[in-house]
Amino acid sequence: MPIFSLPSPYGIGTLGKEARRFADFLAEGGQSCWQLLPVGPTSYGDSPYQSFSSFAGNPYFIDLDALAEEGLLERQEFESLDWGENPEYVDYGRLYAARYPVLHKACDRLLAQGRPDFTAFCEEQKDWLEDYALFMALKGKHGGAPWSQWPRELRLRDPAALDRARAELAGEVDFWRGVQYLFFGQWRAFKAYANRLGLSIIGDLPIYASGDSADVWAGPDQFQLDEDGRPTEVAGCPPDGFSADGQLWGNPLFDWERMKEEGYAWWLRRIAFQFQLYDTLRIDHFRGFDAYYAIPYGENGAQNGRWRPGPGIDFFKAVNRTLGKKDIIAEDLGFLTPSVKKLLKEAGYPGMKVLELAFDSRDMDSGYLPHTYPAHCVVYTGTHDNDTIQGWLASARREDRDYAKAYLRLNSREGCHWGMMRSAWASPAGLAVIQFQDLLGLGSEARINTPSTLGDNWKWRTLPGTFDEKLSKRLYREMKVYQRLPKEKKPAFSSKKTK
Repeated sequence: MPIFSLPSPYGIGTLGKEARRFADFLAEGGQSCWQLLPVGPTSYGDSPYQSFSSFAGNPYFIDLDALAEEGLLERQEFESLDWGENPEYVDYGRLYAARYPVLHKACDRLLAQGRPDFTAFCEEQKDWLEDYALFMALKGKHGGAPWSQWPRELRLRDPAALDRARAELAGEVDFWRGVQYLFFGQWRAFKAYANRLGLSIIGDLPIYASGDSADVWAGPDQFQLDEDGRPTEVAGCPPDGFSADGQLWGNPLFDWERMKEEGYAWWLRRIAFQFQLYDTLRIDHFRGFDAYYAIPYGENGAQNGRWRPGPGIDFFKAVNRTLGKKDIIAEDLGFLTPSVKKLLKEAGYPGMKVLELAFDSRDMDSGYLPHTYPAHCVVYTGTHDNDTIQGWLASARREDRDYAKAYLRLNSREGCHWGMMRSAWASPAGLAVIQFQDLLGLGSEARINTPSTLGDNWKWRTLPGTFDEKLSKRLYREMKVYQRLPKEKKPAFSSKKTK
């Protein structure tokens, strides 16, 4: 359940009372974890996988009611604003226009208070916060333009030019520091609440940093950029089951040779920070650590890319050596070569199985049929890149749909989604994760993302009262039947192999 999909009268889900209500619902339903999409600040296109920072939190997720209770806002300053007409979908245009003026008012009051813990926060997080706050202030000054379009002295971080910018934009830099202080204060309270209920929070780490991000602007030496700061090749993936034409993501690629020489310090800092936020971490596009798809910069599609070698097991040995054993889930979807499978085995992380990908009658050896699962894996009915169960059943090829109905013994009287979810719970997989909209039996109108499309993604929201006692009791009964009730408070999935 993404944070943005929670109910709220202010245009988007937040870390406030509805997040706590959903945590209550999960605990009462016998659940052990809550998986989220990335929670960083989103850029154009609103994708959580294209963020202005690998470290910062999304300002939209700051709960305004909590700020009012804290004395940083007056209720009339936000309750009367237009947050969008349809409570089932996020209107990002209206959200952008309304949210930041409100946050400015809250941060003005925050900064006037001179809180010691704000000063302490800025000092503790200065390694990333100072660059991020200046980056966002400069974006504001340049009308939101990407940093690649800024004047050359700012684009290439001339020290004198940066000093002038810090002095000129001091007020805006303070604002962006304040926004992050507010986000992380609410995040810590949210996570502590969930953990007290016995819930582990599973986070999601995109493998790549956005080209228009403080990460790339402040650390260009970590990426494959030319002398003018522009990518030489960019990320994507070739044609596959999600997209017949492949996907052009456009992210700059890492300079893995340099990163290795530096002991992968940039990555280790990034992963260590994620584990301050989450109990378990899903690393997106795991196969990119074995080999990554590189597309020449300026291409309009993904067809002309080529595979290049990634860092391999050396990287994960560095993670274990420096950070210790961490609870990590590897997103190993797509075409997997023998070398990718070998890397996953050597790393020891559980991979992912997706039920909606199991019933392609043209490929009966996908490895996604539940009876073939090892215990050391995580099963999903679908991910944010898939349709909902009901949407998939309505749009799948007839042969695939018939095979799924026969294999899963689907019963349309109660809703076919229950049959597919039961197959996940009954499987040997050590962890089963269900999209909340599948628990509700919703169709394609509740799909989170359709890869390689823009405009209608990352918008779906549930309505108030949806996660109710009746549903939690039914969920609890299913967990009891399939012996998935949590026996103790522990990480959602151990990276150590199941014996």
